[in-house]
This record gives sequence, structure tokens and C-alpha cells, in this order.
Amino acid sequence: MGRKIVIRSGALEMSAELNDSQAAEALFGILPFSAEAMTWGDEIYFQVPVDVKLDSTARELVQAGDLGYWPPGRAFCIFFGPTPISHGNEIRPAGPVNVLGRVIGEPGALKSVGDGDLMELDVAP
Repeated sequence: MGRKIVIRSGALEMSAELNDSQAAEALFGILPFSAEAMTWGDEIYFQVPVDVKLDSTARELVQAGDLGYWPPGRAFCIFFGPTPISHGNEIRPAGPVNVLGRVIGEPGALKSVGDGDLMELDVAP
């Protein structure tokens, strides 16, 4: 982990730290970036202009607070709880995702973000 970013939506502002993967490096290279949020259970996602394949960080199950990249949708994902295909309390993406890093702080705060809300990603000051 090394590069810090800021995730904003309305009054919500969270810090996150990216790992050293190729996907995280590609995401960091497009910042600042903004898009409309889409939600799927307790996941926020949106398309980003990044095109990388699954790598050694790829997971079918993730943890609350994980940041991911889903290659089929070229989507940046923020996980904070179960999705519609989760079993019990597990957090299961639509398909394997590259893990890019983690939010710093309480991921449950992301429940305040709804479909269509503006999401902003930027390099942390």
C-alpha cells in the first residue's frame, strides 16, 4: 500500500490507500475522475477509463472497505457489505475483481451514497 486517494460524494469524504498493482496504478493515473454512482446491494460502482485484466490480486470474495476493479465492466467498485448474490454476510462481487486497496475509516458510511450521486476520486493532498 502506498498511494492515498480521496473519495467524495456530497458531504461524504473518505480516504483510501491503493496497493501497488497494475490496476491500482492505472486508476491512479486517471485521477481526478468523477462519475455517477450505481449501487448493487452494499457496493458502489462506476465505469472508469481503465482496461486491465484480472491479476494476482483477483478475488471472488472481498472484505468491507475493499476497493476493486471488475474487468468485464471496466468498473471501479467500493464494497461495504453484502451484494444481491452474497450468501449470509459474505461480500461477493458479480465476478472476480482485482483488489486495488482499501478505504481508511468506517466503510458503512458509504451507505449514504445512492444511484446517480456524483462520485469523485482524487489524489489525496
